[in-house]
Amino acid sequence: MAGRTRVWRYLEGSELVVENDEVAVEEPLEIRIANRAVSITMRTPGHDEELAAGFLLTEGIVFGPRDIVRIDPCAHARDGNVVNAILAPHAKVDFERLTRHVFASSSCGLCGKATIDAVRQRLEPLEGNVSIDPKVLLSLPQQLREAQQAFDRTGGLHAAGIFTADGQPVVVREDVGRHNAVDKVLGFGLLRGLLPFDRHVLMVSSRGSFEIMQKALAGRIPIVAAVSAPSSLAIEFALENGQMLVGFVRGNRMNIYSEPSRLIFSRQA
Repeated sequence: MAGRTRVWRYLEGSELVVENDEVAVEEPLEIRIANRAVSITMRTPGHDEELAAGFLLTEGIVFGPRDIVRIDPCAHARDGNVVNAILAPHAKVDFERLTRHVFASSSCGLCGKATIDAVRQRLEPLEGNVSIDPKVLLSLPQQLREAQQAFDRTGGLHAAGIFTADGQPVVVREDVGRHNAVDKVLGFGLLRGLLPFDRHVLMVSSRGSFEIMQKALAGRIPIVAAVSAPSSLAIEFALENGQMLVGFVRGNRMNIYSEPSRLIFSRQA
């Protein structure tokens, strides 16, 4: 997940100093279904099976672990940057309906979506009354940060983590692409039969984007928290679908943009 490079460091009042440094690795991953390419995404290598599974889930191609027979690396592929998913016979794929086309950058998983309406119409709003203590929400950025081993070395990776409503970590993954990190944690849950994450929180080290909210809804996650700002479309999507969206979770502060009734204060001292 990290590579080495030469860097010229500058401090005011001093000369340039040449050192070796670690940087986040970014390489393309081609995802295939039955040997047919459906996506190329720029990602950080590692947990590629989870990334592919999360992609299949959030694209509405699969809905549970029974839909996937296996996901294998293509042995003949150069640099090992191709995975092929074999689906169960009952998992029918409408390749023409796929909303993500050939290429998605690491920074914009939504690039290539045919229409936002196609995403909106595919997922049902959430039901249920999952709630969370504000102290738990405020603890999540630090927990996420402490699990970012590759970020400690490179400073160049996003992270996504699934936590229980009591603040217990389930899985944390890192990637150069914030949407890839979310796909990886969802793929982890899918492959291990843990979905739906309907009593959990998704914590991300980035802003709260529309696509992150859409992916959370695909995993049936009722609470999404981000260290930075949400977009207007993310807020609109959260309001429409019963998701609690929290932004600027830093220190002892945060902003609640939807479903504030999910906060509970009874367990506070």
